[in-house]
Amino acid sequence: MKYGFIKVAAATPNIRVADCEYNTAQIIETIGKARDAQAKLLVLPELCLTGYTCGDLFLQDLLLKSVRDSLEEIRKATAGHDMLVAVGAPLVHHQKLYNCAVILCNGKILGIVPKRNIPNYSEFYELRHFAPAPEENGVIVIGGKEYPFGTKLLFSYARFSQFTVGFEICEDLWVANPPSVGHAMAGATIIGNLSASDETIGKSAYRRDLVAGQSARLLCGYLYADAGEGESTTDLVFAGHDLIAENGVLLEESTLFENDIILSEIDVMRLAEERRRMNTFSHVDEGYETVYFDFPCRDTALTRFVSPQPFIPYESGERRSRCKEILSLQVAGLKKRLAHTGAKTAVVGLSGGLDSTLALLVTVQAMDLLRRPRTDILAVTMPCFGTTDRTRSNAQILAEALGVDFREIPITDSVIQHFQDIGQELTAHDVTYENSQARERTQVLMDVANKEAGLVIGTGDLSELALGWATYNGDHMSMYGVNASIPKTLVRYLVSYYADFSGNQTIHDVLYDILDTPVSPELLPAVDGEIAQKTEDIVGPYELHDFFLYYILRYGFSPRKVNHLAKIAFEDNYSRDEILKWLKTFYRRFFAQQFKRSCLPDGVKVGSVTLSPRGDWRMPSDAVAHLWLNEIDSME
Repeated sequence: MKYGFIKVAAATPNIRVADCEYNTAQIIETIGKARDAQAKLLVLPELCLTGYTCGDLFLQDLLLKSVRDSLEEIRKATAGHDMLVAVGAPLVHHQKLYNCAVILCNGKILGIVPKRNIPNYSEFYELRHFAPAPEENGVIVIGGKEYPFGTKLLFSYARFSQFTVGFEICEDLWVANPPSVGHAMAGATIIGNLSASDETIGKSAYRRDLVAGQSARLLCGYLYADAGEGESTTDLVFAGHDLIAENGVLLEESTLFENDIILSEIDVMRLAEERRRMNTFSHVDEGYETVYFDFPCRDTALTRFVSPQPFIPYESGERRSRCKEILSLQVAGLKKRLAHTGAKTAVVGLSGGLDSTLALLVTVQAMDLLRRPRTDILAVTMPCFGTTDRTRSNAQILAEALGVDFREIPITDSVIQHFQDIGQELTAHDVTYENSQARERTQVLMDVANKEAGLVIGTGDLSELALGWATYNGDHMSMYGVNASIPKTLVRYLVSYYADFSGNQTIHDVLYDILDTPVSPELLPAVDGEIAQKTEDIVGPYELHDFFLYYILRYGFSPRKVNHLAKIAFEDNYSRDEILKWLKTFYRRFFAQQFKRSCLPDGVKVGSVTLSPRGDWRMPSDAVAHLWLNEIDSME
């Protein structure tokens, strides 16, 4: 809980219809299982204390008395448990019967939430027994004590307001204006749904999409606990389809027709950050009442998967689909820019490295869509002190295989002349030595583009922009940046995707050799013909930096939480000290290099994280990093 993760559970206990004593024992056993799993929230199915399928037995006083007695047993059983529990039960209020969620914590009943939308169609006939929830909150008397009663109740953790829960019951989710909409707008970050949804062909998929979609729409966690085996099968079958979703992502799902408990963790801090970021998410709490609960705040052991590559879909089929979509976005942006400017040529500085390779592949597809010859693309390689035969050769092989115009313009003599002009020693391999080459290459590309009535296509990627790993007014500059929102880890997948589906063996082979080449700007002299300057040895592993980039920019997480997640995601690859070292490097460079991002060329946005000063990221160039670096220092 210290990092905003709340362990939650949705469960379907075994029940017998109208046997409250048996059902109570099963509910208490399930509560124990959730407690042993260290869950802080447990949602159980609709009317699980009696069974949803009691029919006219709901009108029997003896059954309703048994419900009250059973609730007292369950209340006592929750004592000493640091967990919020929602149990489904029928309760009488002002001579009306209501289908209710009873909310308990640590030996206390906190409140009662009645069902608002009562279905009375097809196989459902609940209006025969139950009244819809009153419009306004009130109080209900149980065992001589008054408790909050109504649909506008929220249950909030006293020490951590982001952990606030609202409840709705089955049909409430399936209507045009679910109560959960109001709950979320009033501050609930988690919605619990106590349900008894019978199973029919195709319904499980619809239910899954409904729950995931509602969690996305409301920027919330959503727990759906469904009735299962034990309900009457006179006319219906119940499958116990339990679901846990967060902001559109299904975190956990039960196996149909197996009564069980599912667990995961909801990141309420992440949800709260999303709501702060989206100014269209309104706060409206008129008529709502908040009931507070409390228990000690402890660490949450994560069972949910923390991907070490958050920009990359985990499943291979989805990854291929995503790569295709991303390339299409890049291509569409460049196609429009080429058509709008009337550029006769697209000029790409082709180094034989990953970024320039992706830029060329995007440019080729854009020309194809414009129905223009690929010879309208000019790929320029500009060898200098650090260029290796491998990268220079790969650049030419790729250009020729793609059918674009290829030109080699050596810049060694120009750079040496420049060194003489400014008094730079050729043996001084300092920042001037390196940046002079990058700026000379950019000047060549710009002038060639002028000469050929073309546009210079930028090759720099999102990771380099975040770290400032670009020469100001060198490779930092172009006329349109197609890779501006593509992180380095994703560049690799896009190039490999193109290779696998190119249908050309030469293209396939050269692209995979480029993928196997160490990332380098090749600005220092090669050693025995091999690359001497490896970027990741200097600034750190890109897979770590992309991980940091995602959680820092997308969700605004603190260094402490980013470090916590990184230790989980990379536990087999990097030590604690290594992660902290490179996290500090990321923050230091990110703050120091903002001036480069403040004057970026146009470039297409393809994902939720980008650094365009005109859109997603606006930051003063002289912002101070002390707060963030001091927090890292406190962890060392």
